[in-house]
Parts: sequence; C-alpha cells; structure tokens
Amino acid sequence: MLTLRAVQLDQDVPLAPLTTLGVGGGAQYFRRASSEAELIEAVRWADRHRVSLYVLGGGSNLVVSDAGVTGLVLQVDIRGVRLVPDGDVTHLQAAAGEPWDDVVRRAVAENLAGLECLSGIPGRVGATPIQNVGAYGQDVSETITEVRCFDRRRDELVTLHSAECAFAYRDSRLKSAEPDRFVVLEVRYRLERDGAPTLRYAELERALGSEAPTLAEVRRTVIELRRKKGMVVDPADADTASCGSFFVNPVVEASHAARIEAEFPGETMPRFAAPGGLVKLSAGWLIERAGLVRGTVRGRAGISSKHALALTALPGARARDVVDLAREVRRAVETRFAVRLVPEPVCWGFASLDDRLPDDRVC
Repeated sequence: MLTLRAVQLDQDVPLAPLTTLGVGGGAQYFRRASSEAELIEAVRWADRHRVSLYVLGGGSNLVVSDAGVTGLVLQVDIRGVRLVPDGDVTHLQAAAGEPWDDVVRRAVAENLAGLECLSGIPGRVGATPIQNVGAYGQDVSETITEVRCFDRRRDELVTLHSAECAFAYRDSRLKSAEPDRFVVLEVRYRLERDGAPTLRYAELERALGSEAPTLAEVRRTVIELRRKKGMVVDPADADTASCGSFFVNPVVEASHAARIEAEFPGETMPRFAAPGGLVKLSAGWLIERAGLVRGTVRGRAGISSKHALALTALPGARARDVVDLAREVRRAVETRFAVRLVPEPVCWGFASLDDRLPDDRVC
C-alpha cells in the first residue's frame, strides 16, 4: 500500500482476475472505492497529478493490454439500492458498484417492469448508462431518468437527466462524446409497478410460448437463452471467458441489407428495423457467413462454441491473442460484406486504437 498525499493506493495490481476475459497485465496504481468520498478523493488525486484514470466496474466489457495500464485504475464498489414509490411507478436508485443482475433480480421480485429482459448481464450498474446496455428488445435508456456523476471538468457532483445523456444504440454521451469527463455514482430507473414485460424480440417470444408471461418467467427465460449462448458468467463453462458480445450489431442502409440477403437465397437473414429507415443486422450471423464459425480457434483465443459473437480466451491466452482474432473477424466480414464491425468492449493500455480496436502495431 502506497500513501500519496493522504490517498492510499495499491501498486502493480494484476487486472486479469478482475475481468471476465481474464487476460492482460497490471495496474500501476489501484484503488477500490467503497464510498463516494473515497472515489472523489482518488479522482482528484489523479487529476491533480495528471495521472491517467481508468474506471473499473465488473470488468465484463474490458480488454486490458498485456503491458497493463500506466496510471490509476479506480474500481467503483459503492453499494446501495433504494426504491421510491411514486403512484403507478417506482423509482429504483442504485449505486454504481451494485452488481447489475442483482438489481434486475430485485426489480422483478418487486414486480417492477422495465429491466426484465436485461437479466443475466454481467457487470455493474455504473456501466449501464455509459453503454446504454440492452438485450432482447430492451435498453436501459427506456427507463433511466437520472445519472448522478462526479464531473471531472467542473470538479463537482452533477445530475444528468436522460436527455442530457444522448443515448443511442449501445452508446451515450458518457461513452463517446465525453468519455473521460463523468464518473458515474448512481443511476435512477423509472419502473412500472405491476407492469407487463417487454416482448419485442422474436427469439424471446418463441421461447416463452405464453400469451401473458410474468416478469419472473421472462427473467428465467432470458437467463436460459443467455446460458445456451455462453453469455452468463460461469467458471465451469470455458465459453464464458469472454467479454460477451465482442462486436456491436451493425446498422446499414436497407439496400445494403437487401444485397447481402440476396446472396443467401432460401435462408432467412436476421434483420431488425432501425431508426431512419436503416436496418440492424446480426453481427454473429455475418461472422459465420464470412467463414469464421463457432468453435474456430486461433492460437490461445477462439470463437465461442455457442455463439459466434463471443471471442473467448483459452487457458494461457494473452490479450494479443484475442485482439488478433478480433481483427481477423473484422477483416473477414468487411471483405465479404463491406460491413465494418465495431467492437463493444473498451480497450485499455494500448498505444492507439483503430475504430475502437487496438492497432496491430501496438499489441
């Protein structure tokens, strides 16, 4: 433990065990903050000393370079959930360090609709407004009303209302427009008491097979579907040594989607309507049609045997193994379909990124 001007920091802390992918080097400095005061103290120390700051939650959407991270890794471990009834709705306020699936479980147990399709997703609450976490037809942007943050630019606590977060598909102001400005402390969700579950996703509807499923039935079914795809963290399942979905489902012009579909007569191409008349395609479907099927292995990294969208780290893997495979996947899809896949995980410790993926010269 190192004490620097009253801020206690650990040094040379391995980061691989703190991620679901399980690869990468260590942190030069590390602090676990279990209170807002500890978090703000550490952030101010980093800013005052011009040390790079990396905010860590559950590590489920993260690739750390083999060289590790130069700077301060701050793990947010602030806990607490509060329910505030307000007529037909209930506001659920959750601290950034709360495990996400625990919050969803609590909402469903209280018969609060709005998060049920997001069951089984690893990570912590603080990441949800950054990534605009979504699955099975539901996004957190539909229920988030406020995000309480520490604003590094203004050096003060602020509350961002939903419209100020500029939510988009798997994106937000906190992720893209101003990625280093805000550190999330608490998120407020507006949930409907005794509301009906969200049923917009064909796969989920087919699996339910019920005309009026309960929130609990939807949650249970979503977890079962995710488990079959290796998307529920399980130490006994090698396919879950991953970041979950490695690439975002691409959105293309309708004419482009039609050209791709025409190449596969007699096959139904997964496609979903997107704003502006665009079409969202299945990245996993494109990856397999580009020749990289489930179970493909390259060195110590592979494509999940359950879902082509997940890249897995095999025993002894390095970050470079995973990144090299990710680049191969992106090249194959771009060459075959003229669609450029964008990675979903955040990459730390790499000298430069090429459209969010580490450049092959800096791995």
